[in-house]
Amino acid sequence: MVEMLERKEYGPFVLASLSFVTGIIAGCGAYLFRSLIALIHNIFFYGKLSIVYDANIHASPSQWGMLVVLVPVVGAIGVVYLVRNFAPEAKGHGVPEVMDAIYYNRGIIRPVVAVVKSLASALSIGTGGSVGREGPIAQIGSAFGSTLGQLLRMSPWQCNVLIAAGAGGGIAATFNTPLGGLLFATEILLFEISVRTLVPVVIATATATYIGQLFFGTYPAFKIPALESPFFQLDNPLVLLAYVGLGIGLGVVSTIFIRAVYGLEDLFENHFPGNDYVRHITGMLLVGVMFTALQMYSGHYYIEGVGYAAIQDILTTTLQGAGFLLILFVLKLVATALTIGSGGSGGIFSPSLFIGASCGGAYGIVLNSLFPGLGISAPAFAIAGMAGSVGGVTGAALTAIVMIMEMTLDYSVVIPVTITVAISFGVRKLLCRESIYTMKLARRGHLMPEALHSNIHNLKKAKEIMDTRFCTISVNLTVLDLGELIRNTPEMHWYLIIDQEKVLGLLSREAALEAAHFKIDSDSVANLPGLNYIVVTEESQYYNIITRMHLANASGALVVHGEAALPSNVVGIIGVEQIADTVFQSAEFFPMVTGPK
Repeated sequence: MVEMLERKEYGPFVLASLSFVTGIIAGCGAYLFRSLIALIHNIFFYGKLSIVYDANIHASPSQWGMLVVLVPVVGAIGVVYLVRNFAPEAKGHGVPEVMDAIYYNRGIIRPVVAVVKSLASALSIGTGGSVGREGPIAQIGSAFGSTLGQLLRMSPWQCNVLIAAGAGGGIAATFNTPLGGLLFATEILLFEISVRTLVPVVIATATATYIGQLFFGTYPAFKIPALESPFFQLDNPLVLLAYVGLGIGLGVVSTIFIRAVYGLEDLFENHFPGNDYVRHITGMLLVGVMFTALQMYSGHYYIEGVGYAAIQDILTTTLQGAGFLLILFVLKLVATALTIGSGGSGGIFSPSLFIGASCGGAYGIVLNSLFPGLGISAPAFAIAGMAGSVGGVTGAALTAIVMIMEMTLDYSVVIPVTITVAISFGVRKLLCRESIYTMKLARRGHLMPEALHSNIHNLKKAKEIMDTRFCTISVNLTVLDLGELIRNTPEMHWYLIIDQEKVLGLLSREAALEAAHFKIDSDSVANLPGLNYIVVTEESQYYNIITRMHLANASGALVVHGEAALPSNVVGIIGVEQIADTVFQSAEFFPMVTGPK
């Protein structure tokens, strides 16, 4: 890992160029990762070398027969070996580790994570683990962005922008959703929403989407024949109430999903005998039994891998039995919790889509049988269910809405999907404060921000926050005289040491009191250790002031009228107390967020 000892801040053109490169790598990485999954899947399921694999089409039965239950076990051994020996960060669904790097590790992700995550997740997915490929691709893109930032010794905020750009680009390339990738980076990863952060991410997601289209085509993620006549005919307002019910149900389902994943993780780690190998082998053996039983009963594996073929069946009404869809929902939830909880590597985006589609489809089928006159379409509720599940589970509500719109290319989904996502997100938040991403970090004591606030205090100018309670003292003043002056001027908080027309030092009242108490009375104030300070003008803004103070390791700032730092031009002092007060005053603009109980 490259140590980031000296940080540099590059100009917008350089950052944009690096974002473009990151987008290219994210797009190419998506193709290579999917090819690796295909290769592993074909080797382990069919014993052949091939990268031809379409996840939207059901996999044909394996030539191994019943022995296919051991395929996930073999994959589990490889996953544990990679994670234990090379990169523990590659364990799990990936995105929390990216968030952790941004907020708690100054944007540093080890380069080896990209390689290990690629291999471990490809093994998990390719051998039948019930996880998605989007989380790993996001982590792979992020690792490249971080590595680029480390090599160039970029400032932390620019390194973090490249991390978000890599993750957003990976999501965009995978789903052919440039806006979805942008919103994913914005909602989940970006620490600030501004031109300087959004433009690089836009460049990366657009570039990655284009690269992805070169490899995968320009089609939406799921092909829905009924798109020629839009699903959502809302002539009857009562149909909207049905989406309210779906949102409530999915909020509960999202909570169950989150609790199941971390509940099984605790079960395997704290109450299951054996080491990591035994735990993950056991979990994946159960997953293998589940999808093999499904294949024997129904003719398809359904829940193995990303599960897109099953989602495609729901959207094209190939699967029309509500009871069977609910069985698939339960099995997919359990299989995903077993895969991740026992130590697998892969994302939760695809399982969330599967769970939402199966729940929404079953709900729509039941409603249509109960109220045939409403003209309810089960695929319509499946699409809304996909968005509601993703929004509830991940906490990325806007991403869920826009991505489903991009996946279906049908703008008429906006109203029903928005209702479903908003209610699902709200219900899940009431039942479980943390999303599946933030829960992992909260469990290790790393809390994530609840919202991105406008920093109103950054708009304050120096003249609005400075302290005018200061006076000047001569460099020839003794410490004894300083002590007398302090007693006679209780209203003064700062003392400016001057020599004719020069400012030689700055003392706070606390520092002056300490000096008067401990120093020899005949000492000159010129020998006292003063505070490091910078000079700013009255019009300087808060953010620029604290940035300069940080870079100069200064504890104070002299506010001057004009440009010259002459004693006669000093009109105020800014110290730590003034900086803190400014932040405190801005708190009234935001609602109180209660912490964990």
